[in-house]
Amino acid sequence: MRGRARMRGTTPEIERRARELRANMTPAERRMWSILRMHREAGFYFRRQHPLARFIVDFCCTKVKLCIEVDGGIHDDQRERDSERTAWLESMGYRVLRFANEDVLRAPRAVARRIRQELNSRD
Repeated sequence: MRGRARMRGTTPEIERRARELRANMTPAERRMWSILRMHREAGFYFRRQHPLARFIVDFCCTKVKLCIEVDGGIHDDQRERDSERTAWLESMGYRVLRFANEDVLRAPRAVARRIRQELNSRD
């Protein structure tokens, strides 16, 4: 990490893991990334696998403090952990939107519409 400022509250391990996750996105995450990139024209820039303290959120627009999570099947088994994480993010002023992998892959227009609604309500 030489030459780059560390994000507040993260560790080298969290940052290394975020880089790994960016390099190995799931098909649903790749699809979401293409959806989110469409919002750049309106000034909403998202970061992929963005470290926030001890967590790594799938996508984050820091301008409006919006986190987007793309949940696969593993999230069925870690609902309590996801709830704690969402509560912490909300306590820091972030809004969290969660989408199932299937929704991102099968109904990307509906997902994009929901994200656009959230962005427009926070702009």
